[in-house]
Amino acid sequence: MRTQRRIVDYSLQRRALLREFYAGRVGTYEVCDASPYLKNAARFHGEPTEVRCPVCRRENVTLVHYIYGDELKQSAGQARKRAELPVLAMTLREFQVYVVEVCRGCDWNHLVEQYVLGRDGLAVEEGGDGAVSASAAAGAAGATKRRHEAGR
Repeated sequence: MRTQRRIVDYSLQRRALLREFYAGRVGTYEVCDASPYLKNAARFHGEPTEVRCPVCRRENVTLVHYIYGDELKQSAGQARKRAELPVLAMTLREFQVYVVEVCRGCDWNHLVEQYVLGRDGLAVEEGGDGAVSASAAAGAAGATKRRHEAGR
């Protein structure tokens, strides 16, 4: 997505947790604790993947995208389909997206990544914090002056 920024990837944390699990230092009940709400979100709003569950290795994990932000009001904390995010990004100034992988078979779940979306990202791409560059401002001022003088 074009407005995606401030990305935090949790793959190293995931890898460390799985290493502890495979070594037997962390139990199944500690890593396979998805709530019924998370499992329902995966069922109705999730994005299926081709990645096998690292715990049970029977089912593929599903990615669930949760959105949070002040402009969302009552919608904050809801799971959304990935296809809905670009529309929201063009509608809202800024909101956080948390991506969680879930195995609906064994209840494995882990935060995969987090990032920010929204229109404010377009301003940063175009001119750095939404500011107009000096050359663009000078060009606009010159064009305005020429129009004004031509009108005399």
